[in-house]
Amino acid sequence: MEKKESRNTRAADTAQRNLFDNDHEREKDRQPVVEEIAPREITCRSALNRTKIPGYDYCMNPYVGCTHGCVYCYASFMCRFTDHRGNWGEFLDFKINFPDVLARQLGGRSRRKGKVLIGTVTDAYQPAEAQYGITRSSLNILVDHPLLEVHILTKSDLVRRDIAILHKLTACEVGFTITTMDKNISRVLEPGASPPDLRLEAAGALMKAGIPVWVFAAPLLPGLTDTEAALKTLVCALQKTGIRKIEFGSLNPYPAVARRLKSVYKRNFPEALPKLEEYLRHPDGCREEIVSRIGRLSF
Repeated sequence: MEKKESRNTRAADTAQRNLFDNDHEREKDRQPVVEEIAPREITCRSALNRTKIPGYDYCMNPYVGCTHGCVYCYASFMCRFTDHRGNWGEFLDFKINFPDVLARQLGGRSRRKGKVLIGTVTDAYQPAEAQYGITRSSLNILVDHPLLEVHILTKSDLVRRDIAILHKLTACEVGFTITTMDKNISRVLEPGASPPDLRLEAAGALMKAGIPVWVFAAPLLPGLTDTEAALKTLVCALQKTGIRKIEFGSLNPYPAVARRLKSVYKRNFPEALPKLEEYLRHPDGCREEIVSRIGRLSF
């Protein structure tokens, strides 16, 4: 993670605005996990960093934290690398100098080349991006570096705002994480993310513009999104949109994630709790069943 050189602890001008500003808000029973978040302005030393993620050479994370507030998010481990006392999903820092640092890193004599993954421990298109535009500014810089192949992974439909810029990139691919088509489940598990149908609409718009799109269906959650019915509904919706590249992933039962999920299941999905507990006891066996289930789908 980038080392912070300095921190401006004052809140941004819109510190008290709700950063869970997405179309879940249209629903009358919407109850955001965090009602108000005061984003903080920070600076970074590096914008383009080497990554050990298989298949990629670099990563970029314009923000620290993520207001999508996904219950199952593995990136919650990042809390210990910040000075925030809140839980993951309850804070956000924006790297005000990120585009300038990126331009400086790419301005040397040596031409960087390889695959860049944007959004490895944050979502570069979370609601705050609509105001700060750090991701957008960074993409404009990457346009002038054709040896870098840009890959984006997001849960937001805001990415469609930048279709014109993405189209200018020499090589670009956008992945949407979609765990379920059930809005009720999505509202509970990923409250700050764009609803799944809006993500699909954005995917369709990108494909229409000639930008390759794929879907990461992960994590598949026991008794909720890993059932045969749920998987069929998801795959059918993806196929109807024209998406052919789908990657599935099972739940990684990190202790902190398991604790959060148990609590959420008890409150919201008690009928599925036994499935979660069975998975946590015997993850390998349950994964084999999920693989078999996926194998029976036609896509």
